[in-house]
Amino acid sequence: MGFYFYKRWATHKPNISISKKGLIQALNIYSHTHTVAQSHRGAAAMEYVSPEGLRLDGRRPMEMRQLRAELGAVSRADGSAVFEMGNTKVIAAVYGPREVQNRSQQINDKALIRCEYTMANFSTGDRMRKPKGDRRSTEISLVIRQTMEACIMTHLMPRSQIDIFVQVLQADGGTRSACINAATLALADAGIPMCDLVTSCSAGYLNSTPLLDLNYVEDSAGGPDVTVGILPKLDKVTLLQMDAKLPMDIFENVMQLATEGCKAVANYIREVLLENTKQLENRRGV
Repeated sequence: MGFYFYKRWATHKPNISISKKGLIQALNIYSHTHTVAQSHRGAAAMEYVSPEGLRLDGRRPMEMRQLRAELGAVSRADGSAVFEMGNTKVIAAVYGPREVQNRSQQINDKALIRCEYTMANFSTGDRMRKPKGDRRSTEISLVIRQTMEACIMTHLMPRSQIDIFVQVLQADGGTRSACINAATLALADAGIPMCDLVTSCSAGYLNSTPLLDLNYVEDSAGGPDVTVGILPKLDKVTLLQMDAKLPMDIFENVMQLATEGCKAVANYIREVLLENTKQLENRRGV
């Protein structure tokens, strides 16, 4: 519509000339202005934090969704776990350490870590089939693998292979963080030696308010979204991703909020592992 307007304007005004370069610049300005105006109208139309300080799902800005976890969900795997953050539900399975299947990939001084991320076709309201190995799945698989490599003591298991499979069963925002948390629990269930538990959480910035643990509606609003992964005991950051630009002072506040969320997840995972250990001891009569 904008191109048609400028084309007519240039064609039917013989006393006014406009160059091709000028036309392109004008179209770029129009497109940018139109996009910005649309985004502002969308943000203004949707109120993500009420005047009472409540979000759309009833949480406070700094309140996390309910966490749930279960170990041993896949009996044939060496370690497995189901992890839920609100309505987001993820299952992870770990196989290994075992012999490297492809000898050309074998590493003499440490273990080879492989990761595969998938989304179940029924996990979202979108019923379109996504091809296996699409770009987003490949990217998230790489992110999870690199994050897990930061905590696994691979040097203790040379010339071996550890496979991590993660699948999203139900998606409602924060799937990347839920996958990392599920993988951590599955690795612990498999007895894989780790220097620390790696946990992840996200935070965003909407309606001039930092929000912890975004759900799908908040995540889809187009605002800045920061995903953080940490090693809580070592106080190290293993993952930091941001989808949009933020002023430095606001970014620090949002990142700090996400880090606090990671620490809360770490405390919960420790409680789950401790409870699971007590149950194992009771079964063995220790």
